[in-house]
Formats: sequence, C-alpha cells, structure tokens
Amino acid sequence: MSQFTIGMLTDGFKTDLRTGIQKAAKLGAQAVQVYAVAGEMAPENLNAAARRELLRFTQDLGLRFSAICGDLGGHAFQIAADNPARIDRSRQIMDLALDLDCKVVTTHIGVVPADPTHPRRAIMAEACNTLGEYADSVGAAFALETGPEPSTVLRSFLDSLGSHGMRVNFDPANLVMVVGEDPVQAVKNLAPYIVHTHAKDGKMIKPCDPEEVYTFFAEGGIEDLRISDFFVETPFGQGQVDWPKYLAALEEIGYQGALTIEREVGEDPDGEMTQAVRFLQEQIAAMK
Repeated sequence: MSQFTIGMLTDGFKTDLRTGIQKAAKLGAQAVQVYAVAGEMAPENLNAAARRELLRFTQDLGLRFSAICGDLGGHAFQIAADNPARIDRSRQIMDLALDLDCKVVTTHIGVVPADPTHPRRAIMAEACNTLGEYADSVGAAFALETGPEPSTVLRSFLDSLGSHGMRVNFDPANLVMVVGEDPVQAVKNLAPYIVHTHAKDGKMIKPCDPEEVYTFFAEGGIEDLRISDFFVETPFGQGQVDWPKYLAALEEIGYQGALTIEREVGEDPDGEMTQAVRFLQEQIAAMK
C-alpha cells in the first residue's frame, strides 16, 4: 500500500496564511508547505509564542508542515559576496521550521554548472557545505529543488559536498519543462537525497537554455525572452509527467513523504487546487 500523503503549498490559494491552511484541510490534505521569506511568515515576524500558536492551529486541523519554503530568489547562492547574508537568512528559516515541528526547508541554489572546475560551482559548494553542516547539527535538511540542471549533474554536485544536510526537493514538472528529462530516471539518479517532493505538471514546448531562463527569473527584463515560448505549467494530467510511472518510481525507492501540490498559475486557485487533490487521490488509489 502506498505511503504517500498529499500536501499543499498554501500560497497557491492566493489568500492569507491561515485561510490557506484551512482550505488545505477542507480539501483533505494531510500536510502543508508555506513560504517563510517575507510577510507574516518571515522569521522576525513570528516570536516564540506566535510560532507555538501557528503550530497548534495547524495541528488542530489535522495537518503537519511537510516543509517550509526558504527560497530567497534572485541569484540564490551563485554570488560569493551575497552568500553570507543569504546563509544567515536560511539558518533563521531553518530555526523557524524546527519550531514548527518541521525538518525540511526547500530552496533553490541556482544553476549548477556541469563542469566540476567551473568557478561558480565552487562558490555554490562552499555555501551548500555551510548550510549542510548547520542542517546536520540540528537533525534537519535543506532540500534543493530540481529543475535548473539534469539530475546527473545535481547528483554529482551533492556527492561532492562534505556534509549530508543538503538534500533534494523533487519537482518532476521542472525537469520536464526546463531540461526535458524523464522524472522516472531522475528519481533513480537522486534516490538517496530525496526528502520532499512538489507535485506539479507541465510540458516543454521547445528546448531552452536553463542559464538564460533562471537569469530571467532572477533579474527579469531579458529582451525578447518569453518563458511561455519554451514551457508551460499545466493542470495535473495534462502535461508530460507520466504520473503512474513517476509515483511507482518514488514508491520503488522507498519514498514515504508528501506529494506537495504546487500550482503557480491559473485564474481559479480553489478550483485548480481541488482538481489537483482529486487527481492525486485517484493516482494513489490506483496503486493500492
């Protein structure tokens, strides 16, 4: 029997924090993920009492936090001069996660160069080792989201690190849309590192340069670059993720965590989140 649970990134409801958590519970989710980089969820805006209250609120609805999103945006950990402040901020987010009885913080680290001797790879490795050591010290994990590079490149990067606290937040749609990779094979490649997943679907329209795409996300304003020319996120079941094979691959490697729904587009958030839950429920039921 499948051990998967359904989670929801509550920002997809496009409402306030507690309303989003309540909606997730109403739709039958078992877990939620929330952003904690700004606004009411920023670490500095939640004192110890507020953190305890939020945890009770969530648990009283029968939910747990599958992960906390600590994606800081911009160029992530690719610029050495920026990294001390970003590392400190990430530690603060990890401390918040632990107070919410959660041991996974998801993030983007930038595009890992395929060439092991590339100078940027060394910069990213230094930052990730520092974060990984902190995660190790508190029994938690920073989970890098898949997408900017092929899974083999990410695996070689993770294998090269000196700490164990850097893990993987597996997003099958990112791999399909940006690098055109089969999520099933990517699961096998990254198996020892997967601690969380985003459930999302999408399709590639034509190949793109991941470096260019993620620079666009970091800076915007790239002339003549239209993301929609290259890939598009879709409702579940309408993209290129082969869900039965993908879920079977996760089950085969022993993954027992959340399939956390991430819907980033659409004019009907409630309707699309409802459709996503029902789709996953059907897929999971078909595995039993």
